[in-house]
Amino acid sequence: MLKILLPVDGSDTSNKAVADFIKLLGWYREMPEIHLLNVQPPLHGNVSRFIDKENIKQYHQEEGLGGLQTARDLLQQAGIDCQFHILVGDPAEMIVRCAAEKQCGQIVIGPRGLGAVKGLLLGSVASKVMQLSTVPVLLVK
Repeated sequence: MLKILLPVDGSDTSNKAVADFIKLLGWYREMPEIHLLNVQPPLHGNVSRFIDKENIKQYHQEEGLGGLQTARDLLQQAGIDCQFHILVGDPAEMIVRCAAEKQCGQIVIGPRGLGAVKGLLLGSVASKVMQLSTVPVLLVK
């Protein structure tokens, strides 16, 4: 069975990519196993001096669940089961790592999300994923 990694960041663009991807599922011979992923940026500075690791972990978990919620709802409404994952780190690197760890055969990603440079034709995360990934990457606008 094909496993597909579907990274989302909670943005309107990301959620639109999920909705559009749901419409494309008829392309596949059988329903793929869907893995949703949200990557949280690490907290910088001296945060760990003032907040313990457990609270930081809980913060990332809550933010990640928020970023996944609309995508999970869209998939659920379409009757599609999914597994979800929350990681912390560089988004592109974590996407590629997760795809490898879960043995995904494809990464499906929107071309733009909440990245710092919104005006680029192709988002920096999607571009970096395409450069780093050894599995096919499908961009869904």
